[in-house]
Amino acid sequence: MTELISVIVTTYNREDALDAVLRSLAQQSDGNFEVVVADDGSGPATAALVEAWKVRLGRSLGHVWHHDQGFRAAEIRNRAILASSGGYCIFLDGDCIARADFVATHRRLAQRGWFVTGNRILLSPALTERVLREKLMSERWRFSDWIGQRFSGGINRLAPVLRLPLGPLRRLRMRAWRGARSCNLAVWRSDLDRVDGFDADFSGWGKEDSDIMVRLLHAGVRRKDGVFATGVLHLWHPEAERSRLPENERKLGETLGSDRVRARRGLSALQVSAGGMAMAGAR
Repeated sequence: MTELISVIVTTYNREDALDAVLRSLAQQSDGNFEVVVADDGSGPATAALVEAWKVRLGRSLGHVWHHDQGFRAAEIRNRAILASSGGYCIFLDGDCIARADFVATHRRLAQRGWFVTGNRILLSPALTERVLREKLMSERWRFSDWIGQRFSGGINRLAPVLRLPLGPLRRLRMRAWRGARSCNLAVWRSDLDRVDGFDADFSGWGKEDSDIMVRLLHAGVRRKDGVFATGVLHLWHPEAERSRLPENERKLGETLGSDRVRARRGLSALQVSAGGMAMAGAR
């Protein structure tokens, strides 16, 4: 697969973590990608950080923003999809550091008719604070370094930093949606268009990523596992406010109980214009 890849990085008022993520993307072994920061209503400091990285990243860097009206990850991801140019989209959270082969490995795993789900290591609060304060390049650490962190309690598991050639085993869960998250998810743009992207009816934390994967499965797109290949380093953060979770679980249940493919309020609900898509600097 030789197409341009769009890495869509979701963020909200966490400049130190976003800085580490953009640094890790600047070091990718595969350079045929762009980055679009999907900013869910952050203040001016995030825009300033993105602007500073535009001359350092070494590839196209866009910034899509909308007003802060609470957790609206589904909608801001849709805005970023519309602003992107790649034929293949990798969704990455703004607190998930990517190792140098992240884009290259996703490119290798890309296959028409499939979406790819990756996994993550969770860093402890203490290790997260140290990585950010000292600007440690954890994305360059060796496996021996991670073993040390596992024994000292710095991380929750080792599996995401392992590399195993699973081959056809990556297709064993081709119809499963559970256990997959949008913090490390790759989908063909044509398949995103087919399901009309994320469903912005999901507001507040939770289940918007499960919903899109269920709808992709309804559309005949299958799941391919990127475990033991694409693992990212997830920086610790306090648990998100979850008052909307019961309602979002109800909406997911409706999707599961139907054969619905398209989002209730997806890509097609947004106008691709300066008014419908507020870019950094045009706020």
